[in-house]
Amino acid sequence: MTTSPCILPQRVKVVNVASVPQRSPFRYPGGKTWLVPYVRRWLSSLGRRPKEFVEPFAGGGIVGLTVAAEDLADHVVIGELDHGVAAVWHTMLSGDAEWLVARILRFGITRANVVRTLSTQARTRRELAFQTLLRNRVQRGGIMAPGASLVKNGENGRGVSSRWYADTLAKRIRAIARLGDRIEFREGDGFDLLRRFRHRKTVSFFIDPPYTSGGKRAGRRLYDHNQVDHDRLFNTMAKAPGSVMMTYDDTVEIRRLADQHAFQIEKVPMKNTHHAVVYELVVSNVGSCLEPALPVAREESAYT
Repeated sequence: MTTSPCILPQRVKVVNVASVPQRSPFRYPGGKTWLVPYVRRWLSSLGRRPKEFVEPFAGGGIVGLTVAAEDLADHVVIGELDHGVAAVWHTMLSGDAEWLVARILRFGITRANVVRTLSTQARTRRELAFQTLLRNRVQRGGIMAPGASLVKNGENGRGVSSRWYADTLAKRIRAIARLGDRIEFREGDGFDLLRRFRHRKTVSFFIDPPYTSGGKRAGRRLYDHNQVDHDRLFNTMAKAPGSVMMTYDDTVEIRRLADQHAFQIEKVPMKNTHHAVVYELVVSNVGSCLEPALPVAREESAYT
């Protein structure tokens, strides 16, 4: 394994996420807004434009959305196993985006309305999409795993309404819908998506699996679907002829897997939800200086 000299903790500043366009309607635990400038630099360092950009564990999908919106690849393919999250992507990209926007804009955001809505069985995919987005915005930390509780006080004592920015959500959903001809969404196991594209040299993969490696429990706490075979994932991607970037917590297990499969690793700083600077590992099969590329544009304020 080679650790690139291009990134050193003392040289790399924490990315100010306020400078990164906020494109996802989700507020996701472990979201990758902070990584967007590094992804830009990574793709520009490849020497060729990817024909496909594949993100098999999309979640909020900020990386894939950025690649599509900034025209960094010919085609973006994202995958997600969670049925509720998948319903949101299907709804935004398959012609029901305006229904979802209208539902969001007319929803009266009170605790009673939230409890009533979330306790009702969704009858259609687009109703499930609305419930999923609502749950994501009003539960503590955006956590949607079973047992997560509603926000109590929230920002400035606004309770469940403190993260319910209806106009902002409408704007983001409409922007995603306009990218529908550039984004392909697949519901299902991320490994199925990897198998479909693994043999293509023209593909770039961005892989951000739930953090359950090395005994980490964050993925189990934050996500309903959190079981990932990390040994299998590394073994699969080590055979890919295209470019690969994976992100992980810094654990002994991941460093071992990277070494075993001849991936490079670099430590990249970020701020966690408590505003402390921590480091994540960026694992790649392509050597590059991951100095963050400057943002293309400041599109809106950074609240998510």
